[in-house]
Amino acid sequence: MRLLTFLLICLLGCKSPSSSLRVADSENSQKRISKLVLSSTAFSEGANIPVKYTCDGEDVSPPLKWSGIPEGTKSLVLICDDPDAPMGTWVHWVVYDIPPMLTELAEGVKIQTIEGAKQGVNDFNKSDYGGPCPPEGDPHRYYFKLYALDTQLNLQPGLRKDAIVKAMQGHILAEGQLTGKYRRK
Repeated sequence: MRLLTFLLICLLGCKSPSSSLRVADSENSQKRISKLVLSSTAFSEGANIPVKYTCDGEDVSPPLKWSGIPEGTKSLVLICDDPDAPMGTWVHWVVYDIPPMLTELAEGVKIQTIEGAKQGVNDFNKSDYGGPCPPEGDPHRYYFKLYALDTQLNLQPGLRKDAIVKAMQGHILAEGQLTGKYRRK
């Protein structure tokens, strides 16, 4: 009986860590989110991000590659942020309306050269990539997150992450993540 009560409480009130973004649904029943594979030739999952891609180096975006885009994808969204920043999560890069036929972004890519793609404003108040630049001390984690959507957002360029995340609600078909670390000495 206790187990049944616990399960009922969880079904009614428990939230999963990914509950802040809802998947695309059909006839009010949620679909399972597919997994995208996101990788880089510059660093592997959980490894250190080379200085070249940080504020201590050239501050260019790392090369990124992905696979597993599901059928019905109309656009992709890429967000890079640092949850370890002293003032809360720090946004480094926001790119949306990436064409779904794209399977990679080259190192130092200029998003304006990709037809239809738009950049948001990061927490450096720039619309380009802003690499890791933590205060000295413990290493920070940087999450590159890619989302496949069942819609094109068709929003103006220059929006912040919160507006993009809100617009993505109910449209996520698949997601993938690549995590890197960086520590300033």
